[in-house]
Amino acid sequence: MGHRDLVLLLCSAWCVFYVGRCGAELQSSQTQVLLQLKKHLEYPKQLEIWRDRWTDLCSISSSAQVNVTCKDNFVTELTILGDKPVKGRDFDGFAIPNQTLSQSFSMDSFVATLARLTSLRVLFLVSLGMWGPLPDRIHRLGALEHLDLSSNYLYGSIPPKICTMVNLQTLGLGDNFFNGTIPSFFNSSSNLTVLSLKNNKLKGPFPTSIHSVTTLTEIDMSSNQISGRLLEFSVLSSLEELDLRENKLESELPAMPKGLIRLFLSRNSFSGEIPKHYGQLNRLQKLDVSFNALTGTAPAELFSLPNISYMNFASNMLNGPLQSHLRCSSQLRFVDISYNRLVGGLPSSLRTESENRVVKSDGNCLSGSVQH
Repeated sequence: MGHRDLVLLLCSAWCVFYVGRCGAELQSSQTQVLLQLKKHLEYPKQLEIWRDRWTDLCSISSSAQVNVTCKDNFVTELTILGDKPVKGRDFDGFAIPNQTLSQSFSMDSFVATLARLTSLRVLFLVSLGMWGPLPDRIHRLGALEHLDLSSNYLYGSIPPKICTMVNLQTLGLGDNFFNGTIPSFFNSSSNLTVLSLKNNKLKGPFPTSIHSVTTLTEIDMSSNQISGRLLEFSVLSSLEELDLRENKLESELPAMPKGLIRLFLSRNSFSGEIPKHYGQLNRLQKLDVSFNALTGTAPAELFSLPNISYMNFASNMLNGPLQSHLRCSSQLRFVDISYNRLVGGLPSSLRTESENRVVKSDGNCLSGSVQH
């Protein structure tokens, strides 16, 4: 073997050793981060299978509670579903025994460790008892496509720098204690499809910037203290579900996109008549505008929409007679027009007894009123 061949052989051997070693160190580095997260979370029983740094966490079979997915020795997906769901709606910002993690838990330190998993695309950390403000540095997880931190004890403001996470498609921060106004950090470059901020303590106006995110298919901001008027949603052409129930909104009902499937606006202070064009939303399956201050009558076309299965107009100020020859969709299973100011006769299509359709019409001045 010549000197040149020997040098090439040694170089090749060194490269194989070096690359292999680097791969092992990378795997070890990712494992150490996961074990550090386990420590931050105070060793939940769901993570007992994460034993030590010699455990190949990428090869452990996933379960309903825990999943680690890796690609090229990098963690790309992390799911941990805990057993500490939020109980009650009062939280003063201090650790609660048997509900939150201990007083020594630091959300800031936890996210700092998490940010070392730079290839994460999917992150679900639900019902883990995490508490504290959500640090701005969460935006360092720039590869994230799906983020769900719901059912924890996170409070304070939603970090505006989340807007820089341009790959984010779903954002779930529901069932926490975020307060203050919803920041206007949405922009047309966003790829968000699902936004859930439900069941927090958010207040102030609905962010108008959200109307520029035309990729949105679902918006859930129910059970907050959002107030003021709403702009038209017809610009959100991909929107299929809008849930703003249990807030303090007080405008007329806004225009909706033609592809809407589910609309929940109950328990607000909406006024005026139900827009006629709602009767042209042919994909609509569920509509709930109960417990508002709506007047006029429901468009007859709503009852015969081809896919409508649930309609709730209860506890408004709807008045006048219902169309005597009202036609109902064969898909319609639930109608509640109770506690309004409707007069005249109840249409035969709503009087017909059916095991598959519930009709509630009491609390009006309707002859033939039923509840079945």
